[in-house]
Amino acid sequence: MNQNGQKRILAPSMLSADFAHLEEDLLKAVHAGAKYLHVDVMDGYFVPNISFGPPVIKVVRQILPDTVLDVHLMVEQPERYIRDYKECGGDILTIHVEATKHPYSVLQAIHAEGLKAGAAINPGTPVEQLIPLLRQCDQVLVMSVNPGFGGQSLIPETLDKIRELVQLREKLGLSYLIEIDGGVKLSNLDQVLDAGTDIIVAGSAIFGKDTEGGTKAFLQRIGE
Repeated sequence: MNQNGQKRILAPSMLSADFAHLEEDLLKAVHAGAKYLHVDVMDGYFVPNISFGPPVIKVVRQILPDTVLDVHLMVEQPERYIRDYKECGGDILTIHVEATKHPYSVLQAIHAEGLKAGAAINPGTPVEQLIPLLRQCDQVLVMSVNPGFGGQSLIPETLDKIRELVQLREKLGLSYLIEIDGGVKLSNLDQVLDAGTDIIVAGSAIFGKDTEGGTKAFLQRIGE
């Protein structure tokens, strides 16, 4: 449980799945108990990597009709793609404050499409940039690695941002969930949870030799 008595959420990151056996890998995580799937969309501009787009996500939606698709848009000008990611099956769209000139209006536009909206910050971006947006956020994502590639080590200082967002939520009387993405493993999970994180994104620590076992191990530790 988090500090508000809500269940913590595990969101396995599709970026680390075996793309030669994608359906099998994703189903293993879901059958083991994962109710969310974190979907990293990269455009090669905002981050120096390209991942996948609406056609792939549409197939994932067909494979996982009841799983929450937590779509993390690491793309420039995300406002251009809101309708596309709704139509392919996204449930939550999270944009980066660094990727658009008008993040508040983009969050409003996501809500107007009937989706949940999130705002993300990179490790070098202060929490202060989120404050004007928090009333429009269903969730807030703290990048705990530099975005663009999986398998990096968690930057410990980013946990201070989680703590700051917990304090702001209480001070402002809001209910957004706080998500962490990058370098989370069983070995540092207690620190991540103690900071106040609600949604835990994990990739390489789950997908691999034993996807089902890795998912169950995380779910047991977070108390889901």
